[in-house]
Amino acid sequence: MSKLGDIGAKLYRGEVGYDFVGKRFVWYGVSILITITAAVALAVQGLNFGIEFKGGAVFTTPKTSVSVNKATESAEKASGHQAIVQQLGNGTLRIQISELDTAQANAVKTKLAADLKVPEQQINADLVGPSWGEQIADKAWTGLGVFMVLVVIYLAIAFEWRMAVAALIALIHDLTITVGVYALVGFEVTPGTVIGLLTILGYSLYDTVVVFDGLKESTKDITKQTRFTYSELANKSVNGTLVRSINTTVVALLPVGALLFIGGGLLDAGMLNDISLSLFVGLAAGAYSSIFIATPLVVDLKEREPAMKALTKRVLAKRAKGDSDTEADGTPEVVAQGRGGRTTGRRR
Repeated sequence: MSKLGDIGAKLYRGEVGYDFVGKRFVWYGVSILITITAAVALAVQGLNFGIEFKGGAVFTTPKTSVSVNKATESAEKASGHQAIVQQLGNGTLRIQISELDTAQANAVKTKLAADLKVPEQQINADLVGPSWGEQIADKAWTGLGVFMVLVVIYLAIAFEWRMAVAALIALIHDLTITVGVYALVGFEVTPGTVIGLLTILGYSLYDTVVVFDGLKESTKDITKQTRFTYSELANKSVNGTLVRSINTTVVALLPVGALLFIGGGLLDAGMLNDISLSLFVGLAAGAYSSIFIATPLVVDLKEREPAMKALTKRVLAKRAKGDSDTEADGTPEVVAQGRGGRTTGRRR
C-alpha cells in the first residue's frame, strides 16, 4: 500500500506518468470497437424489456415444493408465452408472463393452481397494462434528456463549451456500452435498470469533473509560458487524478459487485440483476471514459484554437533552439554575456 501511495504522489507531482493523451487514437479505436459491438448486439438481439414496459401479469404463489423448471414449463404451457420464474426466500414463486390481458390472466391463474397444487385464491395476480409501460418509458427518456441538457449547461458555465461537449460524448459512450451489455447477456430491463443508468451517469460525470477541474487549474494563463503545450498539461492532469479515480471506482464497484455476483448469482436473487448490472458496467465504463475519452477529446477540440496552435509552435521552437545550442558546444544554453567576456547561463 505504501508503494501505491508513493506512485500516486509521484503521479500527482508529475515525476512519473503515462502518455494517455498522446495515445488517444488507440483509446478512440478501442471505444469505437466496443460501441459498434454494443450497437450490433442491440440491433440483432434487442433488449429484454420487463412487463413494466411491455405489459403482462405477475403471479405470486404460496409456498410450494414444485421446482422452478417445472413451474416455468407449466406457466409457458398455460399462457403460450415465455415465462420468467423466480423462487423467493420463503419458498414461494414469482411467475412473470408478458402480454396477458385480464381474461387470459384469470385462465392462466386457474391452470397454475392445478399444476402447482395450490389453492387458486392464494395465488396473487398483478396486471400491468402496456400503456402504463409506455408512460414509464417516456418518463425515463424525459429524465435522461433533462439530465443531459443540465450537464451541458453546467459544464459550459463552470468550465467551457469544449469540456461540456467532451463530457456529453463520454456520457453517451457509457450509456451505449451499458445498454449493449444488457442486450448481450439478455438481462431484463426494468424501472430499476433505468434508475441504475441514471445513477451511473452521476458517477461518470463526477470522475470527469475531477479531471476537468485539475485541467482548468493547470492551464490557467497557459499562453504566458513556453514550457508546456496544452496536451502536455492535460496529460499531467489525468495522471495527477489517476490514483484517485481508480480508488473511488474500486470502492464503488465492490458493493455493486457483491450485489451482482453474490446476490444475483450465488443467492439467485434475480431481481437484483436489473439494477446491479447497470451500476457495475456503468461505473467501469465511466472510469474508463473520464481518463481515456473525455480529456483527450478536450485536447483535440482545444488545440484547434489559433492561440493553442501558436503556443505549441513557440514551445517546440524553444525546445529545438535549446537542443541546438546544447549540441553546438556541449554546454548548457548561453543566456547572456556579461562584461569582461563572462557568460551566465542555465540549463534547459
